[in-house]
Amino acid sequence: MLKRALARLYWAVSRWKLTGAAAPEQPTVLLGAPHTSNWDFILMLAIAWRLGIDVRWLGKKSLFSGWRGPIMRRLGGMPVDRADPSRVVADVVAQVSTGDVFSLVVTPDGTRGANTHWKSGFYRIARETGMPVTLGFVDRTTMTTGLGPTFALTGDVAADMDRIRAFYADKSGLRPHLRTEPRLREEDAAR
Repeated sequence: MLKRALARLYWAVSRWKLTGAAAPEQPTVLLGAPHTSNWDFILMLAIAWRLGIDVRWLGKKSLFSGWRGPIMRRLGGMPVDRADPSRVVADVVAQVSTGDVFSLVVTPDGTRGANTHWKSGFYRIARETGMPVTLGFVDRTTMTTGLGPTFALTGDVAADMDRIRAFYADKSGLRPHLRTEPRLREEDAAR
């Protein structure tokens, strides 16, 4: 209840406009892209809280050290050890398999510069858990943020990523110069 009230207040005073699709009706892997700033985190939480979506999100392990740990976990954070990325997918799949019901926010393109590819963990998590993908967005050019379509991945990586690329083609992120084209290394290997 408090989270929804905070979100309503945020959207009432924010210069950003919440637009797009309604909240998905089932647990989903929610992509937050283009992820070009750590401020995107605030926007994604505000979207989830306003729409009543129970979310978890992946964050680097250092965010959970010291006094920040309990706060980050309370906000839905799940620490990630970047030294062992394959374990992240296995851990999330295991948690979903236990019956824990939540939507998972993933920012596959990172914030630290021009990457050439997105990380593919979101894709593997969605396929291994059977969760659909929801396309969340931030677009500075229109000052809008929100949710796009929700759909099941087919396993045809190139076709699925073509659909994702088409959606994000006109979305700039908060810092457009840091935007990464939605592309997985697995696509390049398959072609």
